[in-house]
Formats: sequence, C-alpha cells, structure tokens
Amino acid sequence: MITRLYVASRVRRSLLNMKNVAVQNRKRRHKRIRARVLGTPARPRLSVFKSNKALYAQLIDDDAGVTLAEATTRNMKEKTMRERSTALGKSVAKKAQAKKVTKVVFDRGGFLYAGNIKALADGAREGGLIF
Repeated sequence: MITRLYVASRVRRSLLNMKNVAVQNRKRRHKRIRARVLGTPARPRLSVFKSNKALYAQLIDDDAGVTLAEATTRNMKEKTMRERSTALGKSVAKKAQAKKVTKVVFDRGGFLYAGNIKALADGAREGGLIF
C-alpha cells in the first residue's frame, strides 16, 4: 500500500535529483569550454561563476596558474543583479587595465550566455576589454 509519506519522499527525491542533474550538466558544459579556452600571460581567461546570491569574475593566467585580478558583486550597492553584473564587468576591466591587460578570453563557466553573464560581458567590453 502506498502511503502519502512514501509519495512525498519520492517527489522530494526526484526534485533533488533534478537539481543535481542541472549542476552536472553545467559542469559538463564547463568541461567542454575549458578544453578549448586557455588563458595566457598576453591574453588571460576571464572566468565567471554564478551562485544564487552573487556573481564572481577572475582574470586567470593558466600558464603560470595565477589569478591576476578578481571581483565580486557581494558588496556592490547597485539595486538589481543586472546592474551589479554590468558594474562587475567594468570593475574587472579596470583592474585588468591596471595590470596592462586589454585582451582576454571569455570563459562563461558553463552558464548560458544570457542575462547576468551577458551583462557582465557587456560591462567588461564597455570597460575596455577586448574579446
């Protein structure tokens, strides 16, 4: 006999499984991207990570294994996440230009190139980065 508790636990398990599948799919996409994208001293990789609360960006020289610059939206005062994403792109571009970097390779981290990821890329381009 199937009880309500059994059905509820099956539904909960399937929802957790769907989240896990989404994370696995993103990691698989990121792996494919990283196979093609490589940061060099002349053209570092602009790596992006998106959590539920914030967006993170780093400039990485993969040859030396060094992070050249980093920024996050955690302490920004802009109202919407889209505005913070654009400001993050400009902030990373400013830090990159301080290190005399103008060209980068964009690594979207397996996230779709839309919304906040696109806003970050547009902000970085506005800030003077070329990719």
